Amino acid sequence: MKKGWKALIAASLMGSVLLSGCGSKETSDNGKSEEKTYQIGVSQFVEHDSLDKAFEGFKEALKDEGLKVEYDVQNAQADMNNNLPIAQNFVGDNVDLIFANSTPSALGALNATQDIPIVFTSVTDPVSSGLVKAMDKPGENITGTTDSHPDAITNTVKFMNEEFDGNRVGLIYNAGEQNSEAQIKSVEKAAKGTDLKLVKATVSTTAEVKQAAESLIGAVDMIYIVTDNTVVAALDTVVKVAEDNDIPLFVGELDSVDNGGFAAYGFDYFDIGYQAGVMAAKILKGEKKPSELPIEYPEKLTLVINKDAAKKMNVEIKKEWEEMAEIK
Repeated sequence: MKKGWKALIAASLMGSVLLSGCGSKETSDNGKSEEKTYQIGVSQFVEHDSLDKAFEGFKEALKDEGLKVEYDVQNAQADMNNNLPIAQNFVGDNVDLIFANSTPSALGALNATQDIPIVFTSVTDPVSSGLVKAMDKPGENITGTTDSHPDAITNTVKFMNEEFDGNRVGLIYNAGEQNSEAQIKSVEKAAKGTDLKLVKATVSTTAEVKQAAESLIGAVDMIYIVTDNTVVAALDTVVKVAEDNDIPLFVGELDSVDNGGFAAYGFDYFDIGYQAGVMAAKILKGEKKPSELPIEYPEKLTLVINKDAAKKMNVEIKKEWEEMAEIK
């Protein structure tokens, strides 16, 4: 009888240990308390500098928060069909949290689970894409940071309209990316009441970007690449067309300026990744639920002009630009 009670107590204690697995400490076989290692599944739509920096920021934040983490990193290679299976594998592995780095990645994760916490970044319009109901009221298991500063597109369109003589603006984007569609609508809205005329060229894969850029030669005075993952992954081909044909190339984020774009109103993707990492830490520590963490915007917005790109695209940097922009 005593042995039975001892077995029952032991079973109860074991159940308590298992239930405490979501905390920051675990009990090892020798009875000592040790730090929990969290399993995070990382879904990224494609490899390019902005998304890569966002992931670096995410990892840095969790490190600064003192969490021990193992990452399972999966890349969809810009194929929309890969996002859901990647997320489903994470669900099968019962990860502690999914980090979704892009709109397609986040949609795949949300379609795969309503239980595992999802923290996203590099998402342009979380509401229109169907990820959350409202910026201040995310879903039960999803929240994150957006890469759409409220003033970025408006400021870019205003700069093009007021500072350049030409008025034909070429837009290259993947119509299958919901974040891109949302941005193009924002460009259209911002262009109303200006002299700008928009010329669109759509693609579905990175292999089509070069041809789309070439189709704009002679038809546009400027090119504007929003934060479209497919196009940014093949940005070098657009840069080459812009340089060869003296077409100023405006881009949607600062990494693309570093990679040959002429100018952008942007921010560091490392920062929004870091913001997302802080949110993830609060969730893993049990301090907050995803539903209690409103979507966060980028905190900084800066106009940056690439002087080498300006020279190659035959753009003369005006004196007044030096006062309103960071020129490098």
